[in-house]
Formats: sequence, C-alpha cells, structure tokens
Amino acid sequence: MRTLLHVGCGKTPPPTWLDGFSEVRLDIDPSVQPDITASMLDLGAIGPFDALYSSHALEHLYPHEVLVALREFRRVLKPGGAVIVVVPNLEGIKATEDVVFVSPGGPISGLDMIYGMSGRVAENPYMAHHCGFVRETLKDVLEQAGFSRCEALADQHYNLIGVGVA
Repeated sequence: MRTLLHVGCGKTPPPTWLDGFSEVRLDIDPSVQPDITASMLDLGAIGPFDALYSSHALEHLYPHEVLVALREFRRVLKPGGAVIVVVPNLEGIKATEDVVFVSPGGPISGLDMIYGMSGRVAENPYMAHHCGFVRETLKDVLEQAGFSRCEALADQHYNLIGVGVA
C-alpha cells in the first residue's frame, strides 16, 4: 500500500480522498498521540513516503522556517512523490474582528486567519500563526524547496492548496 506522511496531523484524519494511503501521523505535540513526535523543521530518519499531506500547519512556522520545512518534506518523499499543503488564504484578508466565514469550529475573523484563533492560541501556543500566504507566495516557496509542477489553488473556504512533485 502507498504511504502518506500526515504532517501536523493534530487529531484530524486526512481527507477521504486520501483513503488509498496508509497514514503515518506526525505532530510536534505529543498530546495528540502521533505515530512520530517531531518538528516539521527536522523530520528525522523517516521515509521515504509516496505522499505528504499537511493541513493548516505551515502558517505556525516563522517565515524563515517555511523553506526549511518544505525541504524536509521533499527529503522524505520518494522521487515523484507528491506534497499537498493546505494553508489559510490571506488574499484580501484584513486584520479586523469582522467575521470572514463560519467554520465547523465557529466564526473566523481576519485576525484569526492572520494570527490564529485567539481562544485556541490561549490554550495551546502551538496554534499561533507566525506567517501567511497568498497564491503566489505559496507556489514560489514550493518551487524554492525543489518541487516541480507546483500549483497553488484557492478554494471557496479561504484555503490555499499547494501541490508539487518531488
């Protein structure tokens, strides 16, 4: 079976369209009981994986760390393996308390998208956002990390989906 490294897994399973993979869960927070406890900046001696999925994790890094993490993602992938990263889409977002959309977790403001949901950050400092992306910046950093055939697509839920091939 093909293997999927789920980076920054938290307690959330990968989307059902990745059901054909055997999931290996990785998170920095041991309380979510991942298979591997590690930082995105140093994935350790793991892999290679057929694909890597990371949803709403890269924005928790500082800008200078994003390229380091993406190079780690590429390192643990098999040649031709795919990376899929999902991050908040900050295109047109303003740093206000105005509600931008309502998620399953509740209303999300521009401030939440930029800095992390204030209630969750108060409970868990890992939830703070330290950087952000628009389509061009996500595609550019994937290319800088050495991925090919890079795309960054926006969905209707204020997400950017970045994909690339190792």
